[in-house]
Amino acid sequence: MELAHSLLLNEDALAQITEAKRPVFIFEWLRFLDKVLVAANKVDVKEKQKKLVEQLTGLISSAPGPPTRKLLAKNLATLYSIGDTFTVFQTLDKCNDIIKSKDDTPAYLPTKLAAVACVGAFYEKMGRMLGSSFPDTINNLLKALKSAESQGRGEILLSLQKVLSGLGGAAASCHRDIYKNARSLLTDRSMAVRCAVAKCLLELQNEAVFMWTTELENMATLCFKALEGSNYGVRVAVAKLLGTVMATALMPKQAAVMRQNVKRATLEEVLELMATGFLRGGSGFLKSGGEMLKGGASVSREVRVGVTQAYVVFVTTLGGQWLERNFATFLSHVLDLVSHPRATQTHVEAVYSRRCVSFMLRATLGGLLGEKAQIAAGKEICQAISKQMRAVEAVVNDMSGENKAGAADVSASQHVMVCALKELGSLVQSLSATASPLIQEPSIGLLETVTSVLLHPSMAARLAAAWCLRCVAVALPYQLTPLLDRCAERINNLKSSPEAVSGYSFAMAALLGGVHQCPLGIPHSKGKLVVSIAEDLLRTAAQNSRLSLQRTQAGWLLLGALMTLGPSLVRYHLPKMLLLWRNVFPRSQKELEAEKARGDSFTWQVTLEGRAGALCAMRSFVAHCPELLTEDVIRRLMTPIECAMTMMSHVPAIIKVHGAHLKASAAMVRLRLYDILALLPPKTYEGSFNALLRELVAEFTLTDNSANTTTSLLRSLCHYDDSVLMGSWLQETDHKSIEDQLQPNSASGSGALEHDPSSIYLRVPVGEAIPGPLPLGVSVIDASVALFGVVFPHVSFKHRLQMLDHFAECIKQAKGVRQQAVQLNIFTAVLSALKGLAENKSTLGPEEVRKSALALVMGALDNPNPILRCAAGEALGRMAQVVGEATFIARMAQTSFDKLKSARDVVSRTGHSLALGCLHRYVGGIGSGQHLKTSVSILLALAQDGSSHEVQTWALHSLALIVDSSGPMYRGYVEPTLSLVLTLLLTVPPSHTEVHQCLGRCLGALITTVGPELQGNGATISTIRSSCLVGCAIMQDHSDSLVQAAAISCLQQLHMFAPRHVNLSSLVPCLCVHLCSSHLLLRRAAVACLRQLAQREAAEVCEYAMSLAKKAGDSKDSTAINLNITETGLEGVLFGMLDRETDRKLCSDIHDTLGHMLSSLAVEKLSHWLKLCKDVLAATTDVGGAVAFEVEKDEEDSEKKDEMDDDTMFTGLGEDDKSKPSVAPRWVTRVFAADCLCRIILLCENADKAHFDLAAARSAQAKNPKGDLLVLHLSDLIRMAFMAATDHSNQLRMAGLQALEDIIKKFASVPEPEFPGHVILEQYQANVGAALRPAFSPDTPSDITAKACQVCSTWIGSGVVSDLNDLRRVHNLLVSSLDKVQAGKGSSSQLYSESATTMEKLAVLKAWAEVYVVAMKIKKEAESKPVKLARSGDEDEDDEDLGADVLPPDSLISLVQPELPSLSRLWLAVLRDYALLTLPAEFSSQLPPDGGAFYTPETIDTARLHYRSSWAPVLHAVALWLSSTGFGAGEDKDDAPSKVAAANTKTGEESIKDRMHLILGVSIEFLCFPRPEEPIEHVMSCLQALCTLLEAPSAKTHIAEDQLLAVELLNVLHRLLLTRDPPAVQLQVTAVVQETIRAAQDHLQRLRSSRGKDDEGEKECVPSLGEGGASGELVPGKSLVFAAMELLVFILVRHLPQLNTRVKESPSHAALRPRRLPDDGARLVANAVTILAELPSLCTPAGSMTILPTVLFLITGVLRETAVKTADGSVPAPVSAALQGIKTILTSPLARVDAMETQWTGLVRSSLASVLENAQPDESRPDMDDISMLTAITLFLLSASSELVGVAVLQKGCMERYRSALTSADPSVQARCYQLLLSVFQHSSRALSTPYIHALAPLMVEKLKAAERRRPATAAELQAVQEGVRVLENLVCMGEEQNRVQLLALLVPTLISYLLDENAVSSATSVSKALHDFALQNLMRIGPLYPAAFKVVIGAAPELKTCLESAVRANQASSKAKAAARQATPTVQATPTIKLKTSFF
Repeated sequence: MELAHSLLLNEDALAQITEAKRPVFIFEWLRFLDKVLVAANKVDVKEKQKKLVEQLTGLISSAPGPPTRKLLAKNLATLYSIGDTFTVFQTLDKCNDIIKSKDDTPAYLPTKLAAVACVGAFYEKMGRMLGSSFPDTINNLLKALKSAESQGRGEILLSLQKVLSGLGGAAASCHRDIYKNARSLLTDRSMAVRCAVAKCLLELQNEAVFMWTTELENMATLCFKALEGSNYGVRVAVAKLLGTVMATALMPKQAAVMRQNVKRATLEEVLELMATGFLRGGSGFLKSGGEMLKGGASVSREVRVGVTQAYVVFVTTLGGQWLERNFATFLSHVLDLVSHPRATQTHVEAVYSRRCVSFMLRATLGGLLGEKAQIAAGKEICQAISKQMRAVEAVVNDMSGENKAGAADVSASQHVMVCALKELGSLVQSLSATASPLIQEPSIGLLETVTSVLLHPSMAARLAAAWCLRCVAVALPYQLTPLLDRCAERINNLKSSPEAVSGYSFAMAALLGGVHQCPLGIPHSKGKLVVSIAEDLLRTAAQNSRLSLQRTQAGWLLLGALMTLGPSLVRYHLPKMLLLWRNVFPRSQKELEAEKARGDSFTWQVTLEGRAGALCAMRSFVAHCPELLTEDVIRRLMTPIECAMTMMSHVPAIIKVHGAHLKASAAMVRLRLYDILALLPPKTYEGSFNALLRELVAEFTLTDNSANTTTSLLRSLCHYDDSVLMGSWLQETDHKSIEDQLQPNSASGSGALEHDPSSIYLRVPVGEAIPGPLPLGVSVIDASVALFGVVFPHVSFKHRLQMLDHFAECIKQAKGVRQQAVQLNIFTAVLSALKGLAENKSTLGPEEVRKSALALVMGALDNPNPILRCAAGEALGRMAQVVGEATFIARMAQTSFDKLKSARDVVSRTGHSLALGCLHRYVGGIGSGQHLKTSVSILLALAQDGSSHEVQTWALHSLALIVDSSGPMYRGYVEPTLSLVLTLLLTVPPSHTEVHQCLGRCLGALITTVGPELQGNGATISTIRSSCLVGCAIMQDHSDSLVQAAAISCLQQLHMFAPRHVNLSSLVPCLCVHLCSSHLLLRRAAVACLRQLAQREAAEVCEYAMSLAKKAGDSKDSTAINLNITETGLEGVLFGMLDRETDRKLCSDIHDTLGHMLSSLAVEKLSHWLKLCKDVLAATTDVGGAVAFEVEKDEEDSEKKDEMDDDTMFTGLGEDDKSKPSVAPRWVTRVFAADCLCRIILLCENADKAHFDLAAARSAQAKNPKGDLLVLHLSDLIRMAFMAATDHSNQLRMAGLQALEDIIKKFASVPEPEFPGHVILEQYQANVGAALRPAFSPDTPSDITAKACQVCSTWIGSGVVSDLNDLRRVHNLLVSSLDKVQAGKGSSSQLYSESATTMEKLAVLKAWAEVYVVAMKIKKEAESKPVKLARSGDEDEDDEDLGADVLPPDSLISLVQPELPSLSRLWLAVLRDYALLTLPAEFSSQLPPDGGAFYTPETIDTARLHYRSSWAPVLHAVALWLSSTGFGAGEDKDDAPSKVAAANTKTGEESIKDRMHLILGVSIEFLCFPRPEEPIEHVMSCLQALCTLLEAPSAKTHIAEDQLLAVELLNVLHRLLLTRDPPAVQLQVTAVVQETIRAAQDHLQRLRSSRGKDDEGEKECVPSLGEGGASGELVPGKSLVFAAMELLVFILVRHLPQLNTRVKESPSHAALRPRRLPDDGARLVANAVTILAELPSLCTPAGSMTILPTVLFLITGVLRETAVKTADGSVPAPVSAALQGIKTILTSPLARVDAMETQWTGLVRSSLASVLENAQPDESRPDMDDISMLTAITLFLLSASSELVGVAVLQKGCMERYRSALTSADPSVQARCYQLLLSVFQHSSRALSTPYIHALAPLMVEKLKAAERRRPATAAELQAVQEGVRVLENLVCMGEEQNRVQLLALLVPTLISYLLDENAVSSATSVSKALHDFALQNLMRIGPLYPAAFKVVIGAAPELKTCLESAVRANQASSKAKAAARQATPTVQATPTIKLKTSFF
């Protein structure tokens, strides 16, 4: 393939490759040329042009295939337009000669077609440059057109279209000829030719004025004729032609009008013409009058559907503004269509016509108009409805009957009503909350108008009105309850009118059905209301025969609708319902028999309807309340159901007696019965299988049914992928709702509400706009087929065999059309049964059952009906799956192999090839591996059969199935299959689109099979890959959109496996063009592919899309690319698509694509994305609706209005609407944009902190102006959130409030650099307040108010606002809500369910709780730094306002204080409720029967969720309140009068206990098992609450008295530590543990002191209180100390795994070096150690001996692991905690307990031994902190001296450590060592100190002597010397008088040796000088202290004396001032610089 990439065709390479590969090589070269010609240098091209032209024209006569000829023509034209044009006329003549040639052989055809294609391409590219040659060319083409076959005709027409487009108006002379010749081909046999003509004429009408003036009527007739017998492609093309011509006739293009004086058509004429097609089809206008009078045959459906599409094209072409201005005319016209008798000759035809009209309205109104204009349109529809209704009322009220014609009008009016109401409903639903002006405007009176239709005589109209009300209620949920009440009231008032009972019950049922779409629900009482109305209707049905039918139906309908409200409501009414159901049916067999004899035809009709209704309500119950279906309930339901089954057998007899009009009611009963049985487990009705199966089989084999009705389920039971064979892909188009009418099964697409009223309350199937149940006849068969599938797997083999044989018999008996119908039904049932077997994993049965089934299926594989063949193939596959035996599968495969080898007819070859595919599909690659080779070879052969395209399609489809299912096993056949696919792609004519679609499927499957191998670089893989790419390229160029979609999905697969080899620069622009395609499937494929590309390479995708936009802007022929990519790029286009698209899959893919782009690009291109979101959000709904709404303004500016209208009329006419965006973004898109905004904030947060730091952002921007940071856009963010939060649409308000909350949270602490002490959000307080205020208005839905409360508390708590007055605005909103909460449970005007009220109230209380928590925190902080406050208080008494803008400490609390009494009460109530609601289900009987403070028992399930989200802050607030008021001590006094006396009998003690239990209970229950989805804030709130609570003394006593409670708490906290990692949580846990331990200590202290008072005498037994008793045993589970130890050990080992000895012993253990813990970890370990050290004090002496070894082991271990030197010399927190802990333990009173003496001594000694061992220098721990270790040793010596005296080995160790410290190289260690030694030397116990003095003093003296030679050089060294001298001085002081001289003899000479002589003083360093000064002062101080000894020492050595004297003199000589200063110094002793944070001594 690489060889093909050259400018000239590489002919040598071409000659060397095989014949088969040549076309691919040539195509590849042409592809390369196509890319290269445009980019190449013109000079190069001109050099080689001659040779190139030769090569290319040579290819024309080499019989190229369709894709090749297209490219060839394109390249030739491009070559001439770039290079010289000398030879273009020669080439043109050459082509014309080929076209004229008389050679008609098939072999010459490709050459002719290539020539035709070239001619077209030349003219399209060069147009008028080709001068006057065009008449000959056109005549030549037209001549050829007459004699050509269909492929030729298509190609010629395509060329003509190109010629026309190239020449434009220049070709006017030939327009008529072309028109005449092409016209007749509009009704060509070949559909492809019809399409081509339509496209050609469409091009022609651009310039040929006659087409839309004089020829307009003929054009219309022609188009109608073309639509007869058309396929989908033709309908689309012809509709486009017809619509465009009509639109042009109405508003001609300016240029054409200028040239000729044209008479323009009026709107009425144009619409009249179109209506002819809709009503009369292509039969012409002036057929003989007689036929018209007879009413004639109805119009063909294809024509009607085509004309419907043409209407849509017509309006779309004229544009949205035209529609706005002419909507009234258009509406009345379309509604007239459906009221015309011709459109509604039969019921099904009427439904079809209604569907068409609805489609017209939806496609135009829904797509072209903005929200404002849609509201105006809604107004028009309302007026149309009320006008019709007035006419109907006139007829109905005309009792005399003079108005005979009126009755026909009434029946016609029902269809108008249905269309208008359906559209109105869809309109309101799509507008959602933005439709409120339409509902509230009294002049429109929408609700009155719609409810008036509920009294229409026709059921269809009443149902449509009910549906419309349901839409209103779903769009505006606040209307739901009032509408229900209104209907209930009317039903009660108008009980005597049959229409009213029926209409209002429809409306109520519809409204109840809509409740599930309204999250806020309806009040529970409405359920009771419905039940009472329904009961009343059923009870009174028998009283009045005129009403009995309607009342019965209405009653049951309401009960069925009630069931949709779900189990929580139905539970209350179930007993009554079961009773009602039982009473409808006879109780026994006898009653059943007796019943048959009674009654007339009317009573039977009522009875049957009643029973059908009861069964329907049951079905609704089973479907919507599965939780209530207990064994018992099912048993009680089975009684009436079994009775109904028995009754079925009697019905035929009853119908015989009473007449056939009962048949419908009987069918209804059967339908309901089948429906409910299908939902129940088959085991429950096993006994009735025989009778039931007889009924079912009779039903779908049409035994008692003379009509040939077919089921509609076959399509859905066949595999989705087979749609290409059945043509049902039509369901995936934009025209699905009308194309359904043309499907072959009975009544397809004729769904309508009146076929089954119960569908008004059921959920609408996905993808449908409105429920459309099929006519009863079809529905019953559908239900029987579905039930058959459910029952079949449970039937015995014997019965299965009987049924299968019976099926064969039925098919044999029937003939003709009936046989087809019976066969279709039977096959659907068999498929349904096989599917049921597969789902139940059961088998088909023994040999004879299989045989019978196989015979049935095999017979159908040769059926001429393709749908049946499909079903047979599918059944065969399913059978193989169910049987699952290799021999059986082999037999089936072999049969098909044999058949395919011999058969020559199309039917059996297609059927059996599909059979092979289905076998592989269901058995998979492994099960059918052995047949793979044969299957593939046969199918490859069939696929090459060019004589029948149908065979090719089926064979290729099966091949694709096999490739898909075989997976890697297919790898060996990839190359041959691939080359076949390429060959076919290059040769099959493009008009056979199905073949190309199947080729696409094959290619996609092959790519998946090769999979990731495609990345490889081997020769074979490269070939496979390039073949795939060529295949994709061919399909991308195909004219059919489905083939293009297949190409895109293949490229998408390729991109997944080999992304480097897919060229995005060509793929992305192609996808962008497809986004505007008119074909849904192509748009879907394009978006799905973009979604995948954006996931990996979003940036590239966006760049290529932008480059496409630039190209379109630069190039001359920008018309070619119909794209609207503007500066917003691809993202903008996708946002725009969200407004237009309704397909769910497509929209979700667009959301994903935008999401991926956002994730990867938003942070880099911040302002771009923010602007995008802002533009979408800022788009108010004014666009496209200005004119319509002007009318509403007051009448005084009517003159102004007139001017306005004139202006718009003139400016609007010639304007091109394309430039403006079609509509303003709709609310759904705006909600998505608001969500995007939140995502952008989150992405920025994860990207870079500078996004939230204004100072950093400004400096970054100064450095790099292109850089973009979020904080710089804060005003935009606030503005967007504000716009969203104050919109009409509720969803948008929610999203806006969410965004606002995010903004506040993220930006609250960002400081404002220009005003220190302020934050940047302060300037936006007005916006925040304004955004929140509307959410608190009384008519706002609860969920929005709840969200707003959340935002309020975030705002108040964020600390942004410093001024109380500004805070008050937001604060008042919360105050007003609090008043609402206190109003109590039953507020009178309730619109939503009780749980909505619960949600709102809890949200308010939660918000208050959050504010209170923050307020208390601020207060606490303010109290902890009182110094400042006191000062400001003293000085600024008079000018208070100085501090006004700084929050006074109690400010926030002063806002909460007034509300606290009521708040605290409500908070406690919330906690009580929550505690009850969290009880497990088995305690449900303990719940209060009438609910809690804020929930009702009925809504308990939903209430739980609301409590779950708000309890935590409330708990924290309650804890704060309790601990600050001493457990609410103050509140009882205030409340005493109001409370009931009973409440007061509780003592304060008890209420404290209750509250304590409540809070602890709630906390422990939650902490036991916090759900993983619980936010970490809840855990924190809960822990903080516990901590706060335990600070209160009363709580402390409570928890200490009940030790098990404390143990439980600690166990729960331990478990929490295991599951939750964040350090904040763990720290908070240690705080709670500490409080718990303290409580226990205090309690013990109290006990001991009270015990101490009692037995003053015996001091001994005091410590016997505590854990461990006399034995010292701690019981796990009961011991608090044990629980605490467990938890603390876990923390320590988690952070310092080295503490665990087992770790060290394990072989995998690598020694861990002590490392510095992170701050959080260090704090945690420190806290743990501190608590550990406290534990022994909780035990008796024996108990403490049990735990002390562990405690000491851990503490010394922590010391070992954390004593690491720090850079700044600070002591790590764990170390100081450990040292403090050692001291706490050593000084505890335990040391004085005699009984424990030996144990204690042993412990102390071993602990010191371990410390000494740890302090040994060790090369593995070079950075050990010696100071801390020495400190620990010293602590032992000082605190436990008695235990350690005289233990030689320890003494030796200690001395060793001191020695090494004294000789340490680090002066700071020396200094600290001197300090510690001093404390040892001074110890009171001489027995301890003396050995140390003896051992270490000499070393010290030596060290100090050495300082003379090496004078200290740094401050640290100086300090070491000074500390040493201090120790010596102290030793002198301690020495006895007689030894003092010897001691001074050591000290004084050393000091004197430090003095400098006078000459050296000046030059010495500052440190040296300092030493000199220090020595001098000390000497001068010592002299006077010990005069005698001093004299002796000085006298002994004269050189000392002289040295000292000179120094003193020098000192005195220095200035007096200095001397004075210096005199002062010696009195203050220099303090040591290294100081531990805590003094341990």
